[in-house]
Amino acid sequence: MIDWQNEDLKYIWHPCSQMKDYETFPPIIIEKGEGINLYDINGKCYKDVISSWWCNLLGHCNPRINNAVKKQLDNLEHVIFANFSHKPVITLCQELAKVLPKGLCKFNFADNGSSAIEMALKMSFQYQIQTGNTNKKRFMALTDAYHGETLAALAMGGVDLYTELYKPIMLEVIRIQAPDCYRCPYGKNRESCNCECFIKAEEQFEKYGKETAAIIIEPLLQGSAGMKIYPALYLKKLREICDKYEVILIADEIATGYGRTGKMFAFDYAKTSPDIMCLSKGLTGGYMPMAIAITTQKIYDAFYDDYSKGKAFMHSHTYAGNPLACSAAVEVLKILQEDTIIEKANEKSKYFNRIIKEKILTHKNVGEIRSIGLINAIELVKNKYSKEPLDSNNRTGYQIYKQALKKGLLLRPLGDVLYFNPPLIIEQPDMDYVTNIALESIKEVLG
Repeated sequence: MIDWQNEDLKYIWHPCSQMKDYETFPPIIIEKGEGINLYDINGKCYKDVISSWWCNLLGHCNPRINNAVKKQLDNLEHVIFANFSHKPVITLCQELAKVLPKGLCKFNFADNGSSAIEMALKMSFQYQIQTGNTNKKRFMALTDAYHGETLAALAMGGVDLYTELYKPIMLEVIRIQAPDCYRCPYGKNRESCNCECFIKAEEQFEKYGKETAAIIIEPLLQGSAGMKIYPALYLKKLREICDKYEVILIADEIATGYGRTGKMFAFDYAKTSPDIMCLSKGLTGGYMPMAIAITTQKIYDAFYDDYSKGKAFMHSHTYAGNPLACSAAVEVLKILQEDTIIEKANEKSKYFNRIIKEKILTHKNVGEIRSIGLINAIELVKNKYSKEPLDSNNRTGYQIYKQALKKGLLLRPLGDVLYFNPPLIIEQPDMDYVTNIALESIKEVLG
């Protein structure tokens, strides 16, 4: 009989993992999935409330998406996307254009989120050069940001866990102090403030705006920073200052798009538009690797000229616009619209947010529970009144993660921030179950 765990460890180097941990906590071999449930080779069920790295939008093995991919598979699996096209990718662009923030209309395809970020950065730089702004060669980003792990995308990030080692080979980025509404230095509240913290952005734009090609931002929610949530007013102010200094505004909606925050896109809360929007994760419902950098006609036009002028955007990916991925993505949009998934998720989020706060917020080590859409982040602290963090060396979040897995709940904490980011189709019985298991696991580790 094959020992699948040992065979895994014999060959596989898992992402974002210290493999030595696997000596005492070996990989769980998943055999099948259905809805929010994953089943291992022994039949044990795990509730996937992190949407398998935030991409599983409509549940595992969704019948409609399954059928869309199967149908496409009999017609066309892949074709070079230079000078060739196909119906699924055209249909996807037609349908997505209807729901995007105003002005976004040109689609450039990649096969993962980091690559879409790389495209957006390169587009911004080349746009500035080709429109006469030859001094604009730098980029801005927030502290605690995360934008992917290819080299330029990594440079935009501000989480030392990912970036510290590689700083000698990364771009030097102009860093803006990000909003921190839990520990607000101005003593304000995210629900009623005037984004006083935006002064930090104003200071950096005043110093460096004339040499900045673009700024990249995670709208409303800084994911890897610990699901930090900030007001939509910040985005409005950022749009205005970018216009003033002719800086391209890039919205990284890879994690926040497709209903995760309660609207189709997080930028919708601000009732304004970025110049470039990057999408991935929920785009195909977690089925196929695909990403898009979507931009405006104005930016597109700066690249449109005779070939001999050398203005083309010379960036390509082998699997750009893959027909199987596009078929999945088209079906995801249909399901969202026909079944009013986001609207229903917003109704369910009221219950989910309430029971999580009622059951978990009273624990002595829970400092804050912050919510947007169905996302709920639980920040664990040493002292909830002083907001002093736990000792990171104790890896408290990781210990709770292991306890929850024993009970059939898949949490994957961000340091000492536990979070729920479930498929949008989660129902109340599962909300009750996962909340109870999370609380039990917290108590077993922290008392």
